[in-house]
Parts: sequence; structure tokens; C-alpha cells
Amino acid sequence: MATRTRRSQRRTEALSRQRIVEAAVQLLDAAGEGGLTFRALTERLATGPGAIYWHVANKSELLDAAADAVVAAAVALKPAEPPGAPPGEIRAVALGLFDAIDEHPWLATQLAMQLSRSPWGSVTTRIFESIGQRVRALGVPDGNLFTATSALVHYILGAVGQNAANTRVDGLHVDRGEFLDAVSTAWEELDPDDYPFTRAVVDQVREHDDREQFLAGIDFVLTGITALHLPSGQACTPPAA
Repeated sequence: MATRTRRSQRRTEALSRQRIVEAAVQLLDAAGEGGLTFRALTERLATGPGAIYWHVANKSELLDAAADAVVAAAVALKPAEPPGAPPGEIRAVALGLFDAIDEHPWLATQLAMQLSRSPWGSVTTRIFESIGQRVRALGVPDGNLFTATSALVHYILGAVGQNAANTRVDGLHVDRGEFLDAVSTAWEELDPDDYPFTRAVVDQVREHDDREQFLAGIDFVLTGITALHLPSGQACTPPAA
């Protein structure tokens, strides 16, 4: 009996929650949310369902844990990477989330769901804390911190979510260049009298870089925060290239 207990403990320790979450992320990356089943997970980990249920109660908890693990890695800044000033760190965190959702397309849906259904959860609070600390470091008054941070977070999640959606159709990856070319070609055929602006920016749509456009949006929001809430003379200028 003692031997059986020790073996069970060793199996539980070997099959850690971290290993389960890592395997879940791999399944989500390969086949999306539909591909994450406990049966697929047990096959990947070469274990029984009971060992997995020891660590996670259900698929919902597993999705939350997978999203949290990816987000935690995305917002963790390495000391030598970003510029020390808060604007540079905000851009680095935002770009980390952009790249994470680009690499893990399923994450966009999970973030949107968690932001609306459980804003008290670890994923939402982790993102708000990471951005909010740096907004405070900018010198934004306490009474405006929530609004300024919310504007940044909503822009980040909305933009990266849209970018992820534009790279996949019916769950299949779409070449970004081909997608932009198709959009531009369709816009070129619009009536110039009804859509003068849309026709005028066709070439910009076809040739733009998603990451550069995303960071430009961050700069727009930071410039607005500077103008509204920071003492005159302070600016959130982009770091030198």
C-alpha cells in the first residue's frame, strides 16, 4: 500500500500543472479550441484522465490557465530589452501581446471572453496591472489612471484581435499579403464619388506593415494621454530607431 502511494505521488509530481498547461497550449496552437479535449490531452501526455483532473477541474479552467500562461510570458519584460522610460515599456508590453496573439490565434477570443465575462480573473488583471503600473509611472493623476489605462488596453486587445481574425478564415491561416491585396483590389473597384477616402488610401492598405501600424496606434493613444493628463512640456515621444 505504501509503495502504491509513493508511485502515485511520483506520477502526480511528474505530471505537473505546468506540463498540462504547456500541452494544452500546444493543442490549441495546432487545432484551436475545438482540438483541446481531455482525450487529446491524455494521449499527448501519455497518462489517464484522472491524473489530469487532479490538477484542473474542467476545460474552462484549462483554457483560463493556458491563456494566463501565454499572457504572463508576453507581458514579462526582460531587463535589457525595453527602454527604461514608461512609454517604451508600454510599447514593449503591447508588442509582446501583439506577437503572442499572432503566434497563438486562439488567444484573441479567450482574451475577449475573459475581459467581458470575468474581468476579475487573472488574465485581465495581469494585463491591466502591467499597463497600469507604467501609465502611473508616466505621471498620470490618480483620478485619470483607470480611463487612460482602459483606453490603452482596449486599443491593444481590439487591434491585436482584429489582426488575428484577418489572418485566419474558417480556422485556416491566410497569407497576410494576399489578404491585403484582395482588400485593396476590392476597394479599388468602389465608386470614387461615394468612397473618395477609401479609394485614396488603397495603396497604403496594400503596403502597410501591421506591427508598425499597431505601434503607431499606441503612440496616438500615448500622445492623447500626454496632452490631457501630463504637465505641460512632458511628452511620450517614440524611442529613437
